[in-house]
Amino acid sequence: MAMHKIEGDHARFRDIVRGRIRKELRKFLSNGELVGRKGKGTVSIPLPQIDIPRFKFGQKQTGGVGQGDGDVGQSLGGDEDAGQGQQAGDKPGDHPLEVEVSLQELAEILGEELELPRIEPKGKNIVQTEKSRYVGIRRVGPESLRHFKRTFKAALLRQVASGIYDPLNPVIIPERDDRRYRSWEVRPIPENSAVLIYMMDVSGSMGEEQTEIVRIEAFWLDTWLRSQYKNIQSVYIVHDAEAKEVDEHTFYHLRESGGTKISSAYQLCSQIVRERFNPLEWNIYPFHFSDGDNWGADDTQLCFKVLEEELLPASNVFCYGQVRSAYGSGKFKEDLDQRYSSDERVITSDITSMEGIMDSIREFLGKGK
Repeated sequence: MAMHKIEGDHARFRDIVRGRIRKELRKFLSNGELVGRKGKGTVSIPLPQIDIPRFKFGQKQTGGVGQGDGDVGQSLGGDEDAGQGQQAGDKPGDHPLEVEVSLQELAEILGEELELPRIEPKGKNIVQTEKSRYVGIRRVGPESLRHFKRTFKAALLRQVASGIYDPLNPVIIPERDDRRYRSWEVRPIPENSAVLIYMMDVSGSMGEEQTEIVRIEAFWLDTWLRSQYKNIQSVYIVHDAEAKEVDEHTFYHLRESGGTKISSAYQLCSQIVRERFNPLEWNIYPFHFSDGDNWGADDTQLCFKVLEEELLPASNVFCYGQVRSAYGSGKFKEDLDQRYSSDERVITSDITSMEGIMDSIREFLGKGK
């Protein structure tokens, strides 16, 4: 009974935590520190306005340790200003409560608050994975799979049939031939798969603030899409005048200089899809982040050619996020909008600052494709 009460109290506390995260979701969406707290399947969230539940003593004045006369609100055992003030001291201060939240739960909160629809995987073919399933009973097998009830039933039927069963002394002793074991078979299970291809401009006009915005938005995009697909992979591409595939750490920390040639990223993305991800088996999500500068009109036309002939036919959606920069012209988003204004496969977003991340995520994922 006590255990059920504890479980109920814990569930209520989790509801409080969930409500606080929901209330301050926009702040968390723009908090780069949260990305660094990501663990294996969970993320650690600091909640400074929630106290850990604790016991409170009653008002009985019966004497004894910790009891006696006093005024309401009087500090016990220390200075009321502990940990506060402008001078250095040795008093403890207030610390935020660190709460472990699963990425699945975080994705649910994100989807509810942004009203994101469930993803509808495209394509008719899906990847087949194998799963073992118990399907029957057999007479041989490992002892770890022995079926007690079926073994007991076989022994009882044998003793009744042979006339040795005594209802007044119902002792059932299974013999070797009575043993029954679970049997299993391996069945192919259909499973949708997805690949997220992140492309980022790392030319001289992309500063640390722009890179941080990309880092945070990619974290939340990844969190939502991983809640929609069981089998998912991520690919990272950086580019200036040339493009190259890198690992996740390099993607977020690489600093380059020089000009920008966006077509190099699109060509490499197309090559990776062609060589490693069959569009009939994979749901493909290219995300490109840039400040909008490009080499020139000729390269922009080459981008259109790669998109229309290769990337768009293979992708669920193609998402372009333009990060506002003091050095970027922002021209590329205008070109995309003018060219693909009526094409639902192309989604563009103008990310002016950290506060714009939430709206950008809604634009990218709001169509459920």
